[in-house]
Amino acid sequence: MKTGRGWRVGIRDFLMMSSGTRQRPHLKGPNWVIILVCLVSIFLIGVYIYPPRNSAACYIFFSGSCSEQETVPVVPSRELTDEENAAQVVIREILKSSPIALKNPKIAFMFLTPGPLPFEMLWDKFFQGNDDRFTVYVHASREQPEHRSPHFVGRNIRSDKVDWGKISMVDAEKRLLMNALQDPDNQQFVLLSDSCVPLHHFDYVYNYLIFTNVSFIDCYDDPGPHGGGRYSEHMLPEVEYKDFRKGSQWFTMIRRHALLIMADSLYYKKFRLYCRPGMEGRNCYADEHYFPTLFRMVDPGGIANWSVTYVDWSERKWHPKSYKSQDVTPKLLRNITAFDTSLHFTSDEKKTVLTTPCIWNGIRRPCFLFARKFFPETLDNLMQLFSNSTAY
Repeated sequence: MKTGRGWRVGIRDFLMMSSGTRQRPHLKGPNWVIILVCLVSIFLIGVYIYPPRNSAACYIFFSGSCSEQETVPVVPSRELTDEENAAQVVIREILKSSPIALKNPKIAFMFLTPGPLPFEMLWDKFFQGNDDRFTVYVHASREQPEHRSPHFVGRNIRSDKVDWGKISMVDAEKRLLMNALQDPDNQQFVLLSDSCVPLHHFDYVYNYLIFTNVSFIDCYDDPGPHGGGRYSEHMLPEVEYKDFRKGSQWFTMIRRHALLIMADSLYYKKFRLYCRPGMEGRNCYADEHYFPTLFRMVDPGGIANWSVTYVDWSERKWHPKSYKSQDVTPKLLRNITAFDTSLHFTSDEKKTVLTTPCIWNGIRRPCFLFARKFFPETLDNLMQLFSNSTAY
């Protein structure tokens, strides 16, 4: 406010001088502006010479100058156990590895489903003409589906029973990653459910994922009973309460993070033993906590802190909002694809909603590439919408 007043006084004095007065113009305002500009310039030069180590700051200032290695957490002050030291060595080596330059990098689309895929033909339309840029893997835990789309035929992997809320959900995700990693061309790994649908055409999704170096893993701090309230001190010393995080299980993961998941046994064991339904009188669901907590600890700057799969939890129920035929309109899908902020609904009464801006390669972008939870009866509506537009 002082600067603004200084400028106005200077302009008035200039006008008075022009009309014949001899009063000298007041230079206090312009001097302060010059000083301010100099300070800002010095700050920006300092940021350029000494790039910020904090991942959030990296997104704001010169995101290209922040390497993944710089965002790895510092060594903890306590003495690590032999098992932790061994795990840290493996994790560091995996995170230091550089992506291999491939002529045709691919996206692995991994479907986690109890049985048939009601939107298989919508995905078939999504995949058409891009056979050399993707692979499909299907984990069906109850009933092996019979496929109509040639893109899905022969893509079922060996599957085990999956129980909602139990570690078997994480085991199924790891099984999908294990199969997808066997193809060296797979560089991005997308976890999808039987109720997921694409929101854009293939080229948009491919460019969004392949040309980024982060994993889209939902990760936020929920201090309420359904977040931090699920933490068990039995996870100590390896997993501390301050690092315990929550997030949607629907992720998109870069290859070195997928390898890290395969290599981890230490932290996985903690969640297998101490994050389960009925643990110490409360329910802990490993598929909501294992990945967010792990990457919060080992590579917080390597994840985007939101999922590219849209799920509406605004009804605050045990399951997200489901979409029926009357809900599926062009307006609904346009709204979903326009969101550039991810909302997290916590179980803390004092702070129920957290927002995460969707920053991609240093630029704020729309958040979502896929959405769930759609009823099978919406297939015809979705097919028509997908056919009539280059993107929803």
